[in-house]
Amino acid sequence: MSQEGTVDLKIFSRPLRKEGSSVIMGFPGSGLVGSIALQYMVDQLEFEQIGSITSKYFPPLAMMSKGVINVPVRVYEKDSFAAVVADIPIHPMICYEVSNGLMDWFAPFKVREVVTIAGIVTNEPEKRVFGVATTDDALQRIRDHTLILPVGSISGIASSLMTECKVRGIPAYGLLGETVNAPDPRASAATIEVLNKMYNLSLDTKPLLEQAEEIESTMQKLAQEVQTAQEPMPKKENLPMYG
Repeated sequence: MSQEGTVDLKIFSRPLRKEGSSVIMGFPGSGLVGSIALQYMVDQLEFEQIGSITSKYFPPLAMMSKGVINVPVRVYEKDSFAAVVADIPIHPMICYEVSNGLMDWFAPFKVREVVTIAGIVTNEPEKRVFGVATTDDALQRIRDHTLILPVGSISGIASSLMTECKVRGIPAYGLLGETVNAPDPRASAATIEVLNKMYNLSLDTKPLLEQAEEIESTMQKLAQEVQTAQEPMPKKENLPMYG
């Protein structure tokens, strides 16, 4: 286990077992699409956690399960895949340092390509997946599986990672799940379906869709409670009399 990186970003990890891996990254953003999708993938396919990433600029937050702390940014590996999964958002001021540090660490392993998963907020109820890529050739690979964004911009860590890959000549893809600003397993499932087509994974998304139904049901109940709480009280003269 080695520590590599700058003063601002430290990666504690064993090396990847092979060169030419496909690297998939998911960070929290709109709908938590990237982090939900990728954590589900590494859990279901039983990836091995091989390392952790820390920085003095990361927010002071650590997730825990059954009393055990989990490092908020983790590195996984299985077969010809590597994955970086985060539970914490990356502040815009350090997106460059994080993306540059990650790609510096992956450089010796001559990665084949990078896929970033994120959310995109729209006013539509559909769960489409929009696609972007670093080159015209790379775009052909996802053209049949996503809706290609004709014009516009993306932001956050996903954009910094794709820019870093662009200048380094590494093919990179951005999968943007259509979502709202609430945890959205349904949008995450849609991005996984694209990964299934890209890599022939056959990863079952039914448990994610069931989770989506639970979250949607809970949100609907909360909305009803809020609406009830905001209903105006009847005027005093209209109050019923007792006794």
